[in-house]
Amino acid sequence: MNFPENLRYTKEHIWVKIEGDTATIGITEFAQSELGDIVYVDIEQMDEIVDADEVFGTIEAVKTVSDLFMPIKGEVFEFNEAVEDEPELVNTNSYDTGWIIKAKVNTDVSLEALLTATQYKSLVNA
Repeated sequence: MNFPENLRYTKEHIWVKIEGDTATIGITEFAQSELGDIVYVDIEQMDEIVDADEVFGTIEAVKTVSDLFMPIKGEVFEFNEAVEDEPELVNTNSYDTGWIIKAKVNTDVSLEALLTATQYKSLVNA
C-alpha cells in the first residue's frame, strides 16, 4: 500500500496536498481498496467554503455510498472532470489522476490536525 510522504491524511481516509493557496484533495489508496469499484463521485459543495470535517460530497462504490469529509477549511473551486467521466480513476491512481477536488485555502493553514504518512500508515495497519 502506498503512503506518499508529501501528503497529509485524515482518519476518514482523505488525503490533502497543499501547494501555495491550493489544496488538492482525494481519498487514500486504502479507502478505495476498502470501498471496491468506484462508480460515481458527487460533489455537493462546489464554489462554497467548506469547514474542516464537513461533508463536501459522496463517493459511490458498487456496494456502498460514503461521505467525503473536508480535511481543512477551504473554498471548493474545481472538481476533477476526469473522475466525473471515469470514476474508476480513483481506484487505479487515487493520488495522481484520481484526485477529487481542489480548494482555495488560507496560505497559513495549519496542518497540525492532520496525520503524517507515518501516522496514517500506523492507523490503517493497526
